[in-house]
Amino acid sequence: MVLAGYTGLFSLGHAAFLGVGAYTQAVLTNMGWPFPVALFCAAGLSAAAGVVVGLPALRVQGIYLGMATLSFGFILEEVFARWESVTGGNSGLTVKAPEIFGLAVDSGTKFYFLCLAITVLATLGVLNLLRSPTGRAFVAIRDSEISAQSMGIHLARYKTLSFAV
Repeated sequence: MVLAGYTGLFSLGHAAFLGVGAYTQAVLTNMGWPFPVALFCAAGLSAAAGVVVGLPALRVQGIYLGMATLSFGFILEEVFARWESVTGGNSGLTVKAPEIFGLAVDSGTKFYFLCLAITVLATLGVLNLLRSPTGRAFVAIRDSEISAQSMGIHLARYKTLSFAV
C-alpha cells in the first residue's frame, strides 16, 4: 500500500519480504523466544531486507524496478529452498502454537483474532505514518519526483523508507 499507492514505486518482490519475516518468526519462536519479541524482530529484519532492496533500486524506475524486485524474490525463494538447516527446505518448518501473555493460541478462532489484532495495529500505524510529514513526502514523490526534490525532500531516504515500511 505504501510503496505502490503512496510513493508510486512498482515492486513485485513483496513475497520475499514476507518470507524473510515468516522464517525469522518461525526460527526465533522455535528457539524459545517469546512471540511478541520474535514478531518485533521479524518485522525489523523484514524492514532491513526492504532497505537492502531499496538502496540499489533507487537507480531504476518503472518496469525495471519491478523486474529488479521480482528477481530478488526469485533469489530468496531459492535461498529458502536450499538452506535446509534453517528453513527446512521445501518441507518448511513446524512451528509451535504462539503463546501471548500466558494465553496459548491453539485454535483456528484464536489465531484468527490474533491475526486480526496485529493487522489492525499495523494498519493504524501505517495510517498515522501517512498523515505525518513523511506520508506527505511519499505522496509528493509519487506525484512528481522533480517537484518533491525541489521542495527539499530527500528522494533516496524516503524511497528507501517506503521499501522498509
